Amino acid sequence: MKQEVLIQDTLHWLEHAVIGLNLCPFAKAVHVKGQVHCAVSAAQNLDSLREDLLKELKDLVALDPVVRDTTLLIVQNLLQDFFDYNDFLNVADDCLQALNLEGEIQIASFHPHYQFAGTNANDITNFTNRSPYPTLHLIREISIDRAVAAFPAAEAIFEVNMVTLNQLGLDGWQALQVGPSLPQNKTDDKKSS
Repeated sequence: MKQEVLIQDTLHWLEHAVIGLNLCPFAKAVHVKGQVHCAVSAAQNLDSLREDLLKELKDLVALDPVVRDTTLLIVQNLLQDFFDYNDFLNVADDCLQALNLEGEIQIASFHPHYQFAGTNANDITNFTNRSPYPTLHLIREISIDRAVAAFPAAEAIFEVNMVTLNQLGLDGWQALQVGPSLPQNKTDDKKSS
C-alpha cells in the first residue's frame, strides 16, 4: 500500500507540476503513451539501493523505448537529507559506468529539498527539481536527442522554468499540492550494509 501511495504522489507531481507547468516539454508525450515506469526502492541501506538502481537500469535498457522510455526510481526509506542524496549521485554515476551505459542513459535528480548551488534553500527556482520523494530519473539519451531536435529552443527551458516559478511563487506551488502524502522516514543514510 505504501509504495502505491509513493507512485500515486509521484505521478500527481509529474502531471500537475512537471507537465502542468510545462517544466519539461518532453514529459507529456511519454507519459500519455504510458512509457514512464515508476519503481519504488524500499532499500534499508545504500548497498541495497545501489542494487535496486542497477536492476532498474538493466530493465530499462532491456526494453524497447516504445514499451518503457524512462524510469522514475522513487526512494522510500533513504536519502531524505538532500546532501546525502547528492552524495549518492556519485554512486549512481558509478552504476552507469559499471553497466557501460554512459552515453546511453542519463540520471536526472529530483528531491523534496532540492537546492541548486548558490541559491537559498527557499528560493522558488529550486522547485523545478523538487519532487515529493527522493527520485532518480533514468532517461535514454536517444530520447533526449529526439526531444531536443523536436524542440529547437531546448537550451532555454531552464530560463523559462525560472520565470514560470517566479511568477507562480511559493503560494502557487503549494496550491498545486504536489508534496508527499506520507510522512518521511528519518533513517541514517550513512550505513551501507
